[in-house]
Amino acid sequence: MGGSASLLPREALGEYQELTFLSKQEILLAYKRFSELLPKEERENACSVRVPKSQILKLPELRANPFQHRICHVFSTSDNGDDSMSFEDFLDMLSVFSDSAILEVKSHYAFRIFDFDDDGILDRKDLEKLVNCLTGQGEDSQLSNAEMEQLIQNILEESDIDKDGTINLSEFQLVVSRSPDFASSFKIVL
Repeated sequence: MGGSASLLPREALGEYQELTFLSKQEILLAYKRFSELLPKEERENACSVRVPKSQILKLPELRANPFQHRICHVFSTSDNGDDSMSFEDFLDMLSVFSDSAILEVKSHYAFRIFDFDDDGILDRKDLEKLVNCLTGQGEDSQLSNAEMEQLIQNILEESDIDKDGTINLSEFQLVVSRSPDFASSFKIVL
């Protein structure tokens, strides 16, 4: 198992395996990757140290993700709002994005990531930010106001079952359940 296993207590490894969708090997690899984000002098205490968001964003899996900042925000348990991550935060993130995570869990976290103002609903502003993230927001890829309005209207017509002008978690999960490719596209591979 090597050096990383000796720094992760066996009982913690078993507990992490019970609480996540990750295998022992994936947890050990996650521990190694998390430790490598820390300065050398802090690596022995990786289970009790927080990694700054700036370091988390250096991971290749997040570097090109248009939702990288939201992902850090949603999975961080930091009390001071800096979106830093503990090892357990990191494991939670990897677990949700793993192939083994169930659709209900993936869609719950996707909803939270897309809920830019953290108010528990996807309104027009959230949907506009979502579309801009997906299209790259560059001038050559930015939609016109009319195109954006039409796209948001189409999304709401498809998803807003109670016709209140927003998408709640239940409505979002229903739409996602009808999309067979969602689970396979919502992942980070170790």
